[in-house]
Amino acid sequence: MIEKRIDSAYWALRVAYGAVPIVAGLDKFTNLLVDWKIYLSLLATRILPFSPTTFMHLVGLVEIVVGLLVLFAATRVGAYVAAAWLLCIALNIVTSGQHLDVAVRDVVMALGAYTLARLEEVRAPAGARSRALDPAHAAA
Repeated sequence: MIEKRIDSAYWALRVAYGAVPIVAGLDKFTNLLVDWKIYLSLLATRILPFSPTTFMHLVGLVEIVVGLLVLFAATRVGAYVAAAWLLCIALNIVTSGQHLDVAVRDVVMALGAYTLARLEEVRAPAGARSRALDPAHAAA
């Protein structure tokens, strides 16, 4: 019974952390949801070697790849990348001094992505977990 409840939580997180980055990533090219550049701190815009629009397009590509990883290829890796990515986004927003509510939300979302990665580790068969952690098997 507990496995079914864990499984339902796992799938809810997997679908959310797969679909949302894909949608947000695609929107970096259209700005239908929001003009994403407003979340870019002044510090970030000063150090970027290209325009904020180009940066947001690159961000969009990364988010799409992360979403696809979570949904189809490597859920654990994608979820850990999503967690780190969301913390970086929150840090960028904090340095702007604006949209702090969004920064807090992104930290909470990072915790959710971390939880998904940990659930993926628990769900993996014991043999697969040990092989994934053993460098000798990783090379094979």
